[in-house]
Amino acid sequence: MRQHHGAVREHPLIDPELRSGLDTLRDRPVNGATLADLRRERAREAAEAPPPNPALATLAVHALGPVSVRLFTPVGGDPDLLHPALLHLHGGGYVMGSAAGADAEKAALCAELACVIASVEYRLAPETPHPGPVEDAYAALRWLHDNAAALQVDRTRIAVGGESAGGGLAAALALLARDRGEIGLVFQHLMYPMLDDRTVTADPHPFTGDLVWTRDDNRFAWTSLLGAEPGGADVSPYAAPARAADLSGLPPAFIAVGTLDLFIDEDIEYARRLIRAGVATELHVFPGAYHAFDQITSARSALVARNRSRSALRGALHPRR
Repeated sequence: MRQHHGAVREHPLIDPELRSGLDTLRDRPVNGATLADLRRERAREAAEAPPPNPALATLAVHALGPVSVRLFTPVGGDPDLLHPALLHLHGGGYVMGSAAGADAEKAALCAELACVIASVEYRLAPETPHPGPVEDAYAALRWLHDNAAALQVDRTRIAVGGESAGGGLAAALALLARDRGEIGLVFQHLMYPMLDDRTVTADPHPFTGDLVWTRDDNRFAWTSLLGAEPGGADVSPYAAPARAADLSGLPPAFIAVGTLDLFIDEDIEYARRLIRAGVATELHVFPGAYHAFDQITSARSALVARNRSRSALRGALHPRR
């Protein structure tokens, strides 16, 4: 992520309460020359992050071949009780980021929502292009489903979710699970998801692509994932979910995005198509908000976004009977 100043920071369309959040971001693009350093910085931040509160949740790390899962289970209550589960996929443009580093937040969310959280350490591009990441996610989902009873999980109440590239990967995983017909999902929780490689080649949006995640970042990320230039005719929907011809039969969806986010158009269009396909869909668009605004600041809109996100997950995982 990069830092922004001057005219961009003072852009009149930015929510005034979100402007200060841009001062915390590094001024560095995401490309082949910077990727190794960015990964090292992310790894260092993850190592320095606070540990989870053991009074809220237990953490166990499970190795599944090249994939690992950080499994958070609520503390207390009936040990025979089966919990709903959220399979979480981290962001980072498919090229960086990690499941580690947010353990304290995951433990708190696990306790708050009374659910198991399985956070997946999938392999990254460009070393592992598509279909590697989505197959890693499916392997973790299959493991969670097949070992549900031993993991205190109710296999009939499994949701998937993530932010940015993780949100796109969650949407792709929902498509793959639907098409393979082996595992049913109850919900897909998509925070400003990265869904469409064609955004790289579309006419630039007049107000997006300059803050936090830029057009150049996006081109590098999609090229890394696809192993080819984005925008081609034969891109798989399991890489770019917006490419799916049929969105019917998918689990209910929650989508949130800011009006200054590069992904605004693709996210609104995906929500529209889900609704058109008969999928129960909740869409929130936050005026003047840039990419990942809810993680960067504690502004009012960020708090509202986090509250709506948790409310949607709680409703999906613990439906009223």
